[in-house]
Amino acid sequence: MKSKLIFTMAVLLSLSASIGWAQKREIAKGTVQRIKVHSQLLEGNLSGDSADRYISIYLPASYQSGSKRYPVVFFLHGYTDNDAKVYGLQPHWMTLPPMLDTAFAKDPAHEMIVVTPDAYTLFQGSMYSNSATTGNWEDFIARELVSYMDQHYRTLSQKESRGICGHSMGGYGALRIGEKNPDVFSSVYLLSPCCLNSSADPVTEMMPQLLRAEGIKTIDAFNKTDFFTKALFASAAAWSPNPENPPFYLDLPIKDGNLQPDILHKWDANRPLNNLDQYIYNIRKLKAIAFDAGNKDKSIAESIEKLNGELKKYGVAHTFEIYDGDHINRVAKRMEEKMLRFFSENLSFK
Repeated sequence: MKSKLIFTMAVLLSLSASIGWAQKREIAKGTVQRIKVHSQLLEGNLSGDSADRYISIYLPASYQSGSKRYPVVFFLHGYTDNDAKVYGLQPHWMTLPPMLDTAFAKDPAHEMIVVTPDAYTLFQGSMYSNSATTGNWEDFIARELVSYMDQHYRTLSQKESRGICGHSMGGYGALRIGEKNPDVFSSVYLLSPCCLNSSADPVTEMMPQLLRAEGIKTIDAFNKTDFFTKALFASAAAWSPNPENPPFYLDLPIKDGNLQPDILHKWDANRPLNNLDQYIYNIRKLKAIAFDAGNKDKSIAESIEKLNGELKKYGVAHTFEIYDGDHINRVAKRMEEKMLRFFSENLSFK
């Protein structure tokens, strides 16, 4: 009896060890490379930001051992972030590579390359827009960076195998770039995208920050101000550049304490919900589009509800969800469980 018990325990221990070994073995880790890419389209920007941009690249676990080619997803980070934070090279609230490792261990047939450019600028974010002040960011991503990846990595170099996504400022950028480049990207996912629509009441919503912004005359003063006032400068650098207005080379929508309607009109022209009608034929060329936001992220949730209604009006198939969360607290889970599945289902792996 005793020998049977010992034998049974030994079998159980052996089985347990085998299961543990198998579990460890299935979570194979991908590789993160952080490289620099020179952009001709970012050269000569009036902010003085380098045209040599850091790019973080996630290569799936199987990339190093074979000749397989992979779809590519371009993930655009949010305002004040950079690629190093998102890829775990600096402290951050979200780290992308472990999510990718976990997702691809469960579904190895749908491994992808994921690419993130460092869009941190003098004003802490490029808004992924073309501007003389910050450089041609949307063209850099859609043309130069896509071309660089296809030339230097084993990509599936066709739009059917290329997706673009992002969080907050990055979600705005993903829609802006995706709707203008349906010949480059086939699928678009927006996580809590900012800046989709115009302010309903600029005086009430923006005036305190605008008054603060008007008093800022140096980059040191800019660096010491609050998040939302900084965001006004980033928006102005992207949407109302002015080569004749040093030292920042931008026009704020306020002067001598008064709102400047002509500058606000320039900003409004860059809001995707304001110009959606002009891009609807491009959007129809996309294979898939999806977007989500937390219900406690009130203004952004309202804006994607409006986006949902506009796409419905035009009969554009899409996926849309308001979930229980705020601007960041559930985003990592959404990326792993929703965004990656979206690309697995919609990108071509052939």
